[in-house]
Amino acid sequence: MENIILQAENFVLQLFETKLSANNFYHNIDHTKRVVKRITQLAEWEGCNEREKEILELTAWFHDTGYVVTNDGHEEESAKIAEEFLTSNQFSLSDIALVKKLIFVTKKGAVPITKLEKIAKDADCSHLASDDYFEISNLLKKEIVLKNNTPILDLDWLEANKEFFENQQFYTQSALLKWQPYKELNARELDAKILKIKTKQQVKLNNKRTGRGVETMFRTTLKNHIELSAIADTKANILLSVNAIIISVALSSLVPRLDSPSNAFLVWPTLILTVLSVISIVLSVLSTRPNISKITVTKDMIKNKQTNILFFGNFYKMNLKDFEWGIDYLIENEDVLYNSLTKDLYYLGLVLERKYRLLRITYTVFMFGIIISALAFIISYYLFMIN
Repeated sequence: MENIILQAENFVLQLFETKLSANNFYHNIDHTKRVVKRITQLAEWEGCNEREKEILELTAWFHDTGYVVTNDGHEEESAKIAEEFLTSNQFSLSDIALVKKLIFVTKKGAVPITKLEKIAKDADCSHLASDDYFEISNLLKKEIVLKNNTPILDLDWLEANKEFFENQQFYTQSALLKWQPYKELNARELDAKILKIKTKQQVKLNNKRTGRGVETMFRTTLKNHIELSAIADTKANILLSVNAIIISVALSSLVPRLDSPSNAFLVWPTLILTVLSVISIVLSVLSTRPNISKITVTKDMIKNKQTNILFFGNFYKMNLKDFEWGIDYLIENEDVLYNSLTKDLYYLGLVLERKYRLLRITYTVFMFGIIISALAFIISYYLFMIN
């Protein structure tokens, strides 16, 4: 075991020294050695046998060797390099397949199933629980910036880190017991750094705002939206009333006379008028029917600007304590407040678009309904008279 591990170490050291790009500030021999150390620890803690320890350590040495060939899809190249090396050292086919499988599980988004897969996955992400996590993270940022030739803002990078923290989990019991507390400490420090940057940005933003002008803009625009919504409801009510009267007249005055042979010509005009009036009523009701959100708003949604609790349809499922917290949060964070008002304007606009689109259809149906009904009456009466 020691012989093959030592050979693998020397092979990877030479490979990285001669072929790895100088831009690999994170995916380099230091990261590989760190993963080797962590995977060895986990293998011991998880009670692995000698063969499993050997497989895991070989996986750690080779899991990032593909970076000497490519950045995207490096796991496939790493597996090829590991296969070539192990084959030349008379490693068994089953063990080579297992090493390749463990390399693939270190890929972002891959979910480990077996004990060895969980150990490999946890070891590769062990830096999240490291005391020098932020120094390591900055090395990865520097590598990405140089390779993509695109700058990354500090806040964007920290928020991307936070997302990774939230999506990544430890799978082995040993990692959960020994590393998870340190990971949570780093997560809290990450939140503190994000908050600090956002606070500075907010101060700058507040200094630039012309408060009264912004408030006037929101007040005027919201007022216009509400007035337009009221006008749309009034139009819908007019159509409802008119069509209800038409149906009432048709049912009370025309329908009772349809059983008389002399009034047979009224059957089709009455039917057409009634059906089109019913359609107009249905469309009018749809244009005014309210739509209440079924999503339960959480504190995280408020913090991440994913909702607007100023609208009753969003906060009605919240308890009073959470709602009061949300309002206080809006008051203390002006950017979130303006974001909520912006969302209010946007969704009011969507509601208005739906109302006026349905009203346009309703008026069209009503207009052509009257015309068609009148024509049907004239034609039916003419045909009745000539017969």
